[in-house]
Amino acid sequence: MGGCFSDVRGGQQAVGSGGPAAGAAPQELNDAVGYFLHSRGLRGLFTTLELSFSASKLRNLDVLSKMLNLNEQDYLGEASCALSEIVTKPSRSTTLNLQHQRGHSGLHSGTITIHAEETVSSRVAVEMILRCSKLENKDTFSKSDPFLRISKIVESGSSIPICKTEVINDNLNPVWKPVTLSVQQFGSKACLSYSDNPLIIECFDFNSSGKHDLIGKLQTSMSDLEKLGREKNGANFYVSSVARPDNKKAIIGVGEVLQFYDSDRRFLAWGFGGRIAYGSVSHCFNLNGNSEESEVSGVEGIMSAYAMALHNVALAGPTLFGPVINKAAEIASRSLSTRRNKYFILLIITDGVITDLQETKDAIVKASDLPMSILIVGVGGADYKEMEILDADNGKRLESSTGRIATRDIVQFVPMRDVQGSQVSVVQALLEELPGQFLSYMQSRDITPHPAHPREASAPPFPQ
Repeated sequence: MGGCFSDVRGGQQAVGSGGPAAGAAPQELNDAVGYFLHSRGLRGLFTTLELSFSASKLRNLDVLSKMLNLNEQDYLGEASCALSEIVTKPSRSTTLNLQHQRGHSGLHSGTITIHAEETVSSRVAVEMILRCSKLENKDTFSKSDPFLRISKIVESGSSIPICKTEVINDNLNPVWKPVTLSVQQFGSKACLSYSDNPLIIECFDFNSSGKHDLIGKLQTSMSDLEKLGREKNGANFYVSSVARPDNKKAIIGVGEVLQFYDSDRRFLAWGFGGRIAYGSVSHCFNLNGNSEESEVSGVEGIMSAYAMALHNVALAGPTLFGPVINKAAEIASRSLSTRRNKYFILLIITDGVITDLQETKDAIVKASDLPMSILIVGVGGADYKEMEILDADNGKRLESSTGRIATRDIVQFVPMRDVQGSQVSVVQALLEELPGQFLSYMQSRDITPHPAHPREASAPPFPQ
């Protein structure tokens, strides 16, 4: 502290190295600092800390089953440290190895992580009833045995488990017993409002081996959950599958065809409807986690960025297309200013109905003058009737909120469920109108093709 304390002994006591003897009269432990604080109406040197504990990689001592009777519990290990070792670290966390009391240091008993945080002064508690519907089945011969784990995100960006529900056996639509959490558990002084502190809810399939399978996760807050309780439909916050097969199928199918029409095979990959730690919901963010650059290499790069985002970004509503379409239109517009004849294709994959229908219409009408097309795939069981308006297959072009009519049709929308089991693949359905959209733009600008070079490798034709 640069020698600014006049009372070294008091400073030591303030961090837990000592204290007044039992029965001693109360006294100011640090005269200089205490006088400074009190003269300005501030509190003293002390604050109340909450310690959170989480254990991992514990040694399994059970042979047949997990014992729930406390009288039959086995000792795993112990760890000790000074409080100052925790609070002086930037993350206010430390991880310790569990040691056996009998000195068996060779045995790996696991680790325990301790996090210290200044407590929130409130007696408020929240009771919740949590449920999931249509969970992915992780078991082969029976249904999943789901349970939930709730964690809060602390100042360092790491997550601390605060609650775990009971396991419900053989059930894909579980409803758990009521969960009660205090503000001290879910709140944080790092947020302006305790109810806005980010929470992570993870759904696991229980395995007796202790290696539980992650079914899905989401990031939310107590404020969001309270709003959810007042609404009739909370579908946007239900746990989603970690990797939807339909999403992969659409990305790979369309990407493997279109990549041959891009000389360097580098693509811009964005996500929308995602909440990043300590941030609000973003409706256009770089899928690869790089704040500066959104380009990835090939279809493999898209899939890699997609997989990484599923683990680092929590899905969140509402579903907005406008920001992504405007971003793509901005890039297409810049290409016109450089006189480079490029045509852009925006592929959007969504599992929810958009809530910014008019804003999306406005963005599409504005983009209809640009060298771009928009392919939209709807996955899952949502009602996509409203979104079919975006695909002007009825011959009626879109109209913006200002009355402007789209120059041409640039959207193709395909619900995945409509083509499953049919002779037409989702790729064929998506690309069906693309050649016509491409030609209509080129003809409107009197752009003719360059002479083909004899040695140039030809791209494959669109699927028939």
